[in-house]
Amino acid sequence: MTITTERLTKVYSGGRRALDGVDLDIGGGTVGLLGANGAGKTTLLRILTGVLRPTSGRVVVAGHDLSTGAGLTALKHTLGYLPQELSLYPDLTAREFLDYIGVLKCIDDRRERRRQVDERIAEVGLQERADERLAGFSGGMKRRVGIAQALMGDPSVLIVDEPTTGLDPHERMRFRTLLAGLGRGRTVLLSTHILDDVAQTCPEVAVLAAGRLLFHDATTALVNQAAGYTYLWKAAGPAGGPPPGAEVVSAVTTAEGSEYRIVTAVPPAGARPIAPSLEDGYAALLAADGAARPSTTALHQ
Repeated sequence: MTITTERLTKVYSGGRRALDGVDLDIGGGTVGLLGANGAGKTTLLRILTGVLRPTSGRVVVAGHDLSTGAGLTALKHTLGYLPQELSLYPDLTAREFLDYIGVLKCIDDRRERRRQVDERIAEVGLQERADERLAGFSGGMKRRVGIAQALMGDPSVLIVDEPTTGLDPHERMRFRTLLAGLGRGRTVLLSTHILDDVAQTCPEVAVLAAGRLLFHDATTALVNQAAGYTYLWKAAGPAGGPPPGAEVVSAVTTAEGSEYRIVTAVPPAGARPIAPSLEDGYAALLAADGAARPSTTALHQ
């Protein structure tokens, strides 16, 4: 199943253009969706889930044209959605909540609904807590319930919005492991601002910037955007600042001075070239597009 948009545009009242002619074609597997705040990610997800209508353009999800009422209705049976903020019913148990979601998804046969609830609970590793009230669940456990409810009905397309935000490191690792297996046999679109989530779970990535589709290719291809432009550079003294004209990806400060991971076309003296990461590639892409500092826009020219 696929997600396809053609010249997708959304203009809000006041003339703010959230999406600007986005052409996107996603097949099977897990695809990461990256972009800064205001890039258009949330608007795109709301359109793909049928919550928001575009100003213009065409959207087809799992073969259903969302410009039609029939397409929007059919989408409910083929789409799983985990929003960033999922409202749970704290007085229900996990099992009761999933059963309720099954009813909403028109799984009318009680035995089939019970079978799916049991499978989803096992899939997200909540067998021992399935009959406890959701009010007592940790943030990570609630996210796992969120994935389970999205999987009710065995959807062919799954859209997940910022699934690991606010989780502690252990829960984030567990959740990434869960996400990594969801792309088998379905299309998964994972929207996040955490690049490590994409690096570890998504073989493919799309990047939005100012409402435009800036990049859509293999995740390794985005990493390679910074090949030959990534360096480590040490500043002398604890008060040493970053080199001028470079995009700083990260910095570590010690009593001996600061070490900067930088992306630049013109490395400063003493800079040591290193292999790029996804974060470096993302910084290089934005710099080449002019979305970062003007001094870095010589990248890839």
